[in-house]
Amino acid sequence: MRRVLPVLAVAAALIGLWYLAVIPMNIHAALTDAERAGAVVTPATAKERRDAGAIGLVVKNPAQIGATFSQERPRLPTPDQVAVELWQTTVEKKITSKRSLVFHGWITLSATLLGFAIGTVAGIALAIGIVHSRVMDMSVMPWAIVSQTIPIIALAPMIIVVLYSVGVQGLLPKAVISAYLSFFPVVVGMVKGLRSPALAQLDLLKTYNTPQSSVFWKLRLPASTPYLFASLKVGIAASLIGAIVGELPTGAVRGLGARLLAGSYYGQTIQIWSALFGAAILAAALVSIIGLIERLTLRRMGLSV
Repeated sequence: MRRVLPVLAVAAALIGLWYLAVIPMNIHAALTDAERAGAVVTPATAKERRDAGAIGLVVKNPAQIGATFSQERPRLPTPDQVAVELWQTTVEKKITSKRSLVFHGWITLSATLLGFAIGTVAGIALAIGIVHSRVMDMSVMPWAIVSQTIPIIALAPMIIVVLYSVGVQGLLPKAVISAYLSFFPVVVGMVKGLRSPALAQLDLLKTYNTPQSSVFWKLRLPASTPYLFASLKVGIAASLIGAIVGELPTGAVRGLGARLLAGSYYGQTIQIWSALFGAAILAAALVSIIGLIERLTLRRMGLSV
């Protein structure tokens, strides 16, 4: 209960602030609908309301506050509207339906996992090379850092166009973008972990004339395990972002990115928010799975979590 109550308190506060934010965000549309229905609103003309501040409109039209919570296409949907949309698109829809959020989530998850696997393998391999080779440390690591300064929203279309030009389509282009975002946290964390053993430990093994391979497997790799899992948690979340971003430039019709695009095209803000929450829930589930694997692995190694 000591852990649950603070979380519930913060969640309740956020939901309360969300409901409060809905009122000024949706007041313009609520007043427009009320005027069309024959109600008296202040100011009377649409031009005056457009130029007026949202807070001022709320103060002058308290009777219309309730209407801000039930807009069909709100500027900011309420939490209950998002919850209903999530329920309808996950439980009430068949998984094979193109309106099912589970169906779109699975498409994005497939690219996420493939890209995460590629990025993890590449990141670990690069980290091992950096730790054991000063040349790679001085040459490759700066380029790895510079690569992350390029906005992914600008790089994603370039990657997709290049891969499409050589006949690579479908899941792989999105996976490449996911791998691009996920490999860097793995590289940084793994390099830190492989360099975490104390100099005294390394000197002791050197005194025993221990081969470098044994130093790696018996000292560096076990010492890097906590750092690796911390990086994997960041990497899996970044990989999911990469998969969603990879769906945006292609005009995809499947995936969470496609749901976001469709909602944006047709002004379905509730659909946009439900897709965002679906992505957040998926990311939390993936990070939790990594955390569970971390606890089991460290417990088996005799380390505390």
